[in-house]
Amino acid sequence: MSITIRTLSTDECRALLASHHIGRLAYAYKQRVDIEPLHYVADGEWLYLRTAQGSKVSMLEHQPWVALEIDEVHGLFDWQSVVVHGSVQMLDPQGGPEAELRWKHAVDTFRRIVPQAFARGDPTPQRDVMLRVHMSHVEGRAASASDT
Repeated sequence: MSITIRTLSTDECRALLASHHIGRLAYAYKQRVDIEPLHYVADGEWLYLRTAQGSKVSMLEHQPWVALEIDEVHGLFDWQSVVVHGSVQMLDPQGGPEAELRWKHAVDTFRRIVPQAFARGDPTPQRDVMLRVHMSHVEGRAASASDT
């Protein structure tokens, strides 16, 4: 068996990001590094995420640099992985007309995967914080095995 690991193209990375909606968000503050699973939606140069108020949001307000990672695994040597590096922006519908438009766009984008988000029947109403991550750097790798 021969294992090949290759770099994914930008288009392959973006296609993989668009086809998934759960990623792991890594962030750091002072002496602590955390990683948490979150739902996301890719849209243009942005990833839109939804979460609840808490220590993660507080940390991100002080240190906005993050990485988000996704995997598609079919076997031990048959997988693809994408990592996005960027900065988080907190979205606030009360921050003026432009902020309200960004919030509305984020909610509309997120409703692609959860149509009831921020509406009656919302399955996770406690998640009232919308974030977006600018995809400043996107990279991916893939592994495949062949019998040789």
